[in-house]
Amino acid sequence: QVQLVESGGGLVQAGGSLRLSCAASSRTFSSYVMAWFRQAPGKEREFVAAISRSGGTSYCIDSVKGRFAISRDNAENTVYLQMNVLKPEDTAVYYCAAALRDYDVVVAAQYDYWGQGTQVTVSS
Repeated sequence: QVQLVESGGGLVQAGGSLRLSCAASSRTFSSYVMAWFRQAPGKEREFVAAISRSGGTSYCIDSVKGRFAISRDNAENTVYLQMNVLKPEDTAVYYCAAALRDYDVVVAAQYDYWGQGTQVTVSS
């Protein structure tokens, strides 16, 4: 079992920045592909970004490219999402997820463990 705990969400004005963190309980953290998803009210959960086990490769959706960056620290069992130039449409609950498989990383069903989520609200 892996427990994931997100932190760092909050209320920010458009153009501002936030850094989300996700701390994992597992001693085998480096065995997992890690990702961030988000879910806005009335919408389905959406993939945002993923990072490989070593941290050497990452991928994110077009709408956040150049603004968001995913990173990880395997020594600290933590994955991060740095969010810059935030827009009101980024408002959502952000979830951290962990997967043993390293394919179809944009698909929520591929992920074995999920955090409880952290709210990000961007005001205009």
